Amino acid sequence: MSRHIIAPDWIARDYAFPADVQVTECDDLGELPADVIASAEFVVLPYEGSTISIEEAITRLTNVKVIQTLTAGFDNVQPFVPADVTLCNAAGVHDDATSELALLLTLSVLRDMPRSYKAQQDHHWETYFARSLADKTVLLIGYGNVGKAAEKRLLGFGCKVIPVARTARDHVHAISELPNLIPSADVVMLIVPNNPGTVNLVDAKFLASMKNDSVLVNVARGVVVDTEALLAELKTGRISAALDVTEPEPLPADHPLWSMPNVIITSHNGGEGDVFWDRARARIHSQFDLWLAGKPLECVIT
Repeated sequence: MSRHIIAPDWIARDYAFPADVQVTECDDLGELPADVIASAEFVVLPYEGSTISIEEAITRLTNVKVIQTLTAGFDNVQPFVPADVTLCNAAGVHDDATSELALLLTLSVLRDMPRSYKAQQDHHWETYFARSLADKTVLLIGYGNVGKAAEKRLLGFGCKVIPVARTARDHVHAISELPNLIPSADVVMLIVPNNPGTVNLVDAKFLASMKNDSVLVNVARGVVVDTEALLAELKTGRISAALDVTEPEPLPADHPLWSMPNVIITSHNGGEGDVFWDRARARIHSQFDLWLAGKPLECVIT
C-alpha cells in the first residue's frame, strides 16, 4: 500500500519522492475531496491557512500519522491533534526574520520613526534627537530559538540583555524573578509561546512596574498582554509599545490601539521574511527524508 503525503505545491514539487509514495500538492485543504484528505498519512499544513478551519481539517484526516506545521507556534493546532498523531513544528525556520522585526520595532520606537515618516509625507525637513538602542537594558522574556537570535542582535547594538525563561540556567533568569527585573528595563521584549503560564503575563501590575519612557515590544502572541491594561497604561503616555501581535487579532479597524500615538503596530509579520521559503522547504524536505526512512522526526511537539 502506497504512502500518501499532502503538502503545499511549493514544497512538494521540488522533492524527489519514491515511486510508491502518493503526493497531493495542496495549498488549501478545504479544496480536497473527502477521500483524498482521509487517506493522507503525512500532512504539511498550509502556511496561509485554508477555507476550512484547522479543527475541521484535522477531523477529516482520519488516517493521518504526522501533522507538520510551517510555523514555530503550534497553540492553534495542538488542541485538535489526536493523541496517536505526531505533531511537528517549524522551530528554527522563523528565528532570524522574527528577531529582525523585534529589533526593527524597538528601533522604530526609540528613534521615533513615525515622526520622520510624517515629516517625509509633509515634505518637511526635520532634525531631532531621539533615543538610541546602545547602552539600553533589554529584558528579553522568552529564550527559545527566536529569543537567542534576538539576544545576538541586541548584543551587537551594545545593549545589556537580561534573558528570562521558565526556569533559571546559566545567565538566564527564571520567570518568577520578573518583579525584580522589570523596573530596570528600558525595553521589555516578549518572545514567549502561548501557554497557560503566559496568557496575560503582562497585566496591569506588570505594566505599572515598567520604568518611565520604557518600551514594550511584543512579537510573541497577543494573549500574552492584557489589552485593556495596556491601553490604560498607554493613555498615561508613560510608556510606549511596538506590537506585531494583538488580542484580538486581526485588530478591528475601530480598535483604539490603532490611534494611540505611542504605539507602532505591524500585522503579525514576524516570520514573513523572504528567507522563509527556502528554509521552510529545506526543513520539510528533511522531515520527508526522515519519515520515509522510518527515522525519528525533528521538532516533535507531541
